[in-house]
Amino acid sequence: MVLKRRSAALAAVVVLVLTPAVASCSDDSGSSSGQTSPTAPPAGSDQPADPAAAKAEITKNWTAFFDPKTPTAERVKLLENGPKMAAVLAAFAGDKNAAMSSAEVKGIAFTSPTNANVTYDLLVGGNPALPDAKGTSVLQNDTWKVSEKTLCSLVQLSGATVPGC
Repeated sequence: MVLKRRSAALAAVVVLVLTPAVASCSDDSGSSSGQTSPTAPPAGSDQPADPAAAKAEITKNWTAFFDPKTPTAERVKLLENGPKMAAVLAAFAGDKNAAMSSAEVKGIAFTSPTNANVTYDLLVGGNPALPDAKGTSVLQNDTWKVSEKTLCSLVQLSGATVPGC
């Protein structure tokens, strides 16, 4: 049963490797270019100035990003370097398996004022297909976003080799 759910989750990700746009996927680990947070954290802090607000935003944005009802244009805004990944997201949105997938954030641990590790369950049809999955969130342009690295990791889980991911 778990293998069947995991296969469904991986199938939902496979569509990402079926489009040439995936080649633009790159690992900008921790990239936070363009970041202009108005409330700078204390020097030497490993958390943002308001950790509770940041956790709430990360949870909200991850939930929306993985919600099949969220329009692609909105997902672009919730993904690190989203405009360069727009074609990948559009292809992903049209997949029937992706339409059954969602995510539930279970934990957030800040590694810096602009980066966080996120533990989440990838759900297919409301059931955990990849429980306790690990991803990252980055603060980019004053918004906590799903990292490009996380999306590329999901693509790689499908077993495909994707240049740049």
